[in-house]
Amino acid sequence: MGALSHIKVLDLSRILAGPWAGQMLADFGAEVIKVERPGCGDDTRGWGPPFVKDEEGNPTDAAYFHSANRGKQSIAIDMTTAAGQELIKRLVADVDVVIENYKVGGLKKYDLDYESLKSINPKLVYCSITGFGQDGPYAQRAGYDFMIQAMGGLMSVTGDPDGQPMKVGVALVDVMTGLYACNAIQAALLHRTETGIGQHIDMALLDVQVATLANQAMNYLVGGKPPARLGNAHPNIVPYEAFPTADGHIILAVGNDGQFARFCTLAGVSDLADNPAFATNSLRVENRDDLTPLVAELMKGQSSDWWLENLSECGVPCGPINTLDKVFDDQQVKHRKMQIDLPHPKAGTVPSVANPVKFSETPIEYSSAPPMLGQHTDGVLAGIGLSEEEIAQLKAEKVVA
Repeated sequence: MGALSHIKVLDLSRILAGPWAGQMLADFGAEVIKVERPGCGDDTRGWGPPFVKDEEGNPTDAAYFHSANRGKQSIAIDMTTAAGQELIKRLVADVDVVIENYKVGGLKKYDLDYESLKSINPKLVYCSITGFGQDGPYAQRAGYDFMIQAMGGLMSVTGDPDGQPMKVGVALVDVMTGLYACNAIQAALLHRTETGIGQHIDMALLDVQVATLANQAMNYLVGGKPPARLGNAHPNIVPYEAFPTADGHIILAVGNDGQFARFCTLAGVSDLADNPAFATNSLRVENRDDLTPLVAELMKGQSSDWWLENLSECGVPCGPINTLDKVFDDQQVKHRKMQIDLPHPKAGTVPSVANPVKFSETPIEYSSAPPMLGQHTDGVLAGIGLSEEEIAQLKAEKVVA
């Protein structure tokens, strides 16, 4: 049994941030019911190619959808109808958590906002995820990962100094917001256990992006100067970046003075570590423009494999720059079982990326791949007391599917 096996979640969210939070809760053992629109469902079901294919080779749902909806049940309800709203309210009476990522006020017209549902279930933990939060001058704006990476400063510190600002290669703001939301939900559940009181959680993509600027934000707040783009270099550690070798590139991540001395010895320039300009990390940061070309020239003298083997042996952090085929073929990634296969009603099995959390007492049990649209409608509705005849009538009226 998972750590949250006693928790029921109603996931009204779409795209990535909200579904990601729901998937984390499902991984931890919660029962997560995903409410989708009849006919089309979550937008990301169509965000392909690539698509997962059924056993006859026909496309089903996009890989994008499969990245954030593992272990959930899917029920298709038209929440724009009075009957659909009533069904959702009946579900809310029986759950612990609601996750939604509609625009501010978007669910109020359906009486599905926090204040409305709180009157049905006072212990409810209700998590709203928006671009800019429930208040403030931007509250009514829509927010998407790409634009938030730009507005929140991430793109200003990402990319080559002489190139254009770059976004990160995955929807990192969405993913981080989902993770923060999952943490917040669990904290709110602990508070409810102690007090019996639920609460509203207000999550904003922009807030999360600002929070996850981490040391770069503090560099600015303390130093008063906005950090510049450094490509693969580090603002506070040198040498700490990608370097060319005789046959490619690797990462050299020298984190302290001892490691720098060992690198210099391996490279045959032990006196470089004693150079007054490079003796400490702070000096190396100040003199990066002088040191970096010297290191780059040294690295070109040997192959990537030579550097990786010998740097590792002498305790200097380094690593290859892997494409994803090499990532999933890596012996450590395999050992940690980061790729799993999950049963799927049409595809047989679907590959998935495992949750990185390893519990000693409540190990994660992966029960199923992301659901087909409406796969669990009948079972979920029967669970709140609807008869087969009532469910059939709702389907005939296109309230559910």
